Amino acid sequence: MATKEEKFMRNLRITIWVLSALVLVVIAAVGIKYTYNSRYQKKVAELEGVIKSQRSSMNIESLRQYNIVRISAIISQYNRIMSGPMKYDIAREIYDASLLHTSLDVHLVCAIITYETNGTWNPELTSSEGAMGLMQVMPITGMYIARSMHLNWVTPDEILLNPIHNIRIGARYLAALIDLYGVDGALAARRVGEWRAALWIKGGHRSGTLPDDVQKYMSDILKQYEALKQFKG
Repeated sequence: MATKEEKFMRNLRITIWVLSALVLVVIAAVGIKYTYNSRYQKKVAELEGVIKSQRSSMNIESLRQYNIVRISAIISQYNRIMSGPMKYDIAREIYDASLLHTSLDVHLVCAIITYETNGTWNPELTSSEGAMGLMQVMPITGMYIARSMHLNWVTPDEILLNPIHNIRIGARYLAALIDLYGVDGALAARRVGEWRAALWIKGGHRSGTLPDDVQKYMSDILKQYEALKQFKG
């Protein structure tokens, strides 16, 4: 017959075993809960990241569409017979060019097109000097830029009278000039060539370096540029 001491020890061992078992159960439960919570939190974080990315994409696309519609409205102000799809394509190309070339401002591109086409936005316009299309690109310049862009140059008419090609080539050339000479210098270079524009800049924009008609050209485009920045649509 077990003594009181043996019974006590047996009960103590049972109690210890039960408590140990309970501790293990609690630890296991906590571990499962922690794992579940960790996985849940990770999943929530992933979903939040996807939502933020989608919101960001939506904001970027909304801004893009807003600017395209705004540029289309500028075109409509000057050319009411151009088809809606063509206006949209031209506006999209101008806006995308401003993203590709960070020195470009869509309003400056629009101001140059407005001035160079005498306010018509006629994509098939050819000047008496031979400059072609919306941005009035000279064929020799267009061919050089087109080849640097790996664009298949066939004829000046086929490339420079195509408004999309014309803007891509004209925007790239304008951006390169702005990067080299600034906006004023780029406008001067478009009119009298890079060499004389560089001399004008080197001389501190000294009066008399550029012909009066070139200075008026620059002034008129900059005024147009400022006006288009205020355009409400």
